[in-house]
Amino acid sequence: MFDELPFHIQEAILKTLPIKSLIQFRSVSKAWKSLIDSSEFIAAHSVSHTQPQHLFVSYTDEQVPKYVSFVDDDSFPQHRFVPSLPLSIRHPYIVGSSYGLLCFQGYQLSVSSYNNRKRMAVLLNPSIRKSIAIALPDMIYMNHMIVLGFGVCPVTIDTKIIQITQLCWGWGSELKSEIGNFWEVKVYKQSSGKFTSLSSNLPSISIHIIGLQVVIDRYIYWCAVDCATVDSVLKTRNLIVSFDITNENFEVIDLPDRIAILPLSLFSVSMLRESLVLLEYNKDGYEIYKEEQLCCTVWMVEQGVERSFTKLFSIKAPGDLMTALGFTKRGGPIMGVQDYIFESTEELVVYEPNSELSNHLISGSAFIVNSYIETLVLLGSSDCSSY
Repeated sequence: MFDELPFHIQEAILKTLPIKSLIQFRSVSKAWKSLIDSSEFIAAHSVSHTQPQHLFVSYTDEQVPKYVSFVDDDSFPQHRFVPSLPLSIRHPYIVGSSYGLLCFQGYQLSVSSYNNRKRMAVLLNPSIRKSIAIALPDMIYMNHMIVLGFGVCPVTIDTKIIQITQLCWGWGSELKSEIGNFWEVKVYKQSSGKFTSLSSNLPSISIHIIGLQVVIDRYIYWCAVDCATVDSVLKTRNLIVSFDITNENFEVIDLPDRIAILPLSLFSVSMLRESLVLLEYNKDGYEIYKEEQLCCTVWMVEQGVERSFTKLFSIKAPGDLMTALGFTKRGGPIMGVQDYIFESTEELVVYEPNSELSNHLISGSAFIVNSYIETLVLLGSSDCSSY
């Protein structure tokens, strides 16, 4: 009876179905398989806000890398599972998440020599159990470091990896001649399968990206610091650097003076309900002997002719050390807390600002939290590996 419906009605119904059902329905007919595998269908299904959301947590437990995923709905945090990750790389480190994909970076060892290591990235869609490995360009400059960014274009659903080569923190302007007065930036597009260089609209070499990325819609955001030398005196100022995944342009976002002069350890960026937020800490987390309680203030970064920063709420630390790592779908802050600085084990907790109570999730260290929704991205890619 379903096949008696007009095909456009069938398509509209299929777009509302969960991932597991769509994977099964690909075997119903050639027409359905062709529709579900099409980039247009995947794009329309990926932007739907009806698909389940998950929180992916990577952490270390007794020096062993571990991963756990929570279903981020009204039942949170009761439903959790350990995902199976077919990572074909050594020492995997998560770069970020976008449109249902997780990106990891690491190394692939040569069979003949341990010292011959190839830098690799792995794109993973845990919802459809597919992944793809990508060789990354080598770094050819001394005294430089690489920052990797990752995002999916919301218009074309084309996956992009951004490799930024910048001066290592602390090296002076005398090294500018190595790569000119700008960063070196290369962008990988899955549609083309190769890296291309960006040569225009690049930030100054004095700007250094610090910390993990945040992806919101078409933009990747990083914390950064501008280390300019004025009259032989080094002056630093905190910034936010954004990259537009769609048109591949960078933008430097100035911060309020009180945040721009903070030590690097006292500010970061995150995402709260699809909006960019700035996290400001009131003191250095290592000053555990002061009576003042560590507090994190959450500022909404609002778009406009000029960026505005609106205070939302403050989080009081339930322990001596605290790092805000993200937010649940309902807006609950997810934090890594530690009672004593000399203990290596932290607690991952969800904090309720109104009651000031925290809900324990897991124990470990080096927590990184990423949210993702279930999507079909990578489904029609022929160079993916299933597991």
